[in-house]
Amino acid sequence: MVTGVLSYEELRVLFQELAEEHKEAVRRYQELDKVLKESNEEAKRRSQEADQRSMEAKQRSMEADRRIEELSKNIDKMAKNLGGLGSSMGELIETLIAARLWEKFAAYPYNLRRAYRLIPIFNENHKALTDIDILLSDTEWSMAVEVKREPDIDAINQHIKRMKIIRDYPPAEIKGKKLLGAIAGGAVDPDIQAYAYQSGFFILELKGEPVALVPPPAGFTPNIW
Repeated sequence: MVTGVLSYEELRVLFQELAEEHKEAVRRYQELDKVLKESNEEAKRRSQEADQRSMEAKQRSMEADRRIEELSKNIDKMAKNLGGLGSSMGELIETLIAARLWEKFAAYPYNLRRAYRLIPIFNENHKALTDIDILLSDTEWSMAVEVKREPDIDAINQHIKRMKIIRDYPPAEIKGKKLLGAIAGGAVDPDIQAYAYQSGFFILELKGEPVALVPPPAGFTPNIW
């Protein structure tokens, strides 16, 4: 403890101690300032890296969305093309089958020289009930031909129902005429043929380019609606 008046030497020593303490304080402040700056730089660097990763993730997400949208459009386009192809194929089969179809029944007394396509059937309230893919007709007979690429049991059952509707609501081309039915397709399975014959339908197959009437089994009698 210093008492009384300090001597010069004591003042010099005290000043030197204060100077050293100040120097130490400055050094510590500089070290702390350096640590703070380094921390800020590191934090800034990490923030920039995080921002960069976030931007890259956003870009990848946008690219994924773009690819998904493009893929979806391609799928829709493909589906439409396939749908159009199916429709075109069905129309092609109908066209090939309808060509000079009456000649296939030359062995029968039908003389079905008039051919029509897609004849709509309406009820008394003008509501569309069904349609006829191909209608053959003469003055006494008519024939409703249902065209399927690959006829099945359901197609035959539907045509049976269609024949009844046609008979109940006959278009002008059928009124007053006897009504026959036929199933036509690119290929008709033998089991389907048997069921069609049991139902009283003729069967037509598109073999190569010409359409051919499948020879009915012995004793076959066509149904007349």
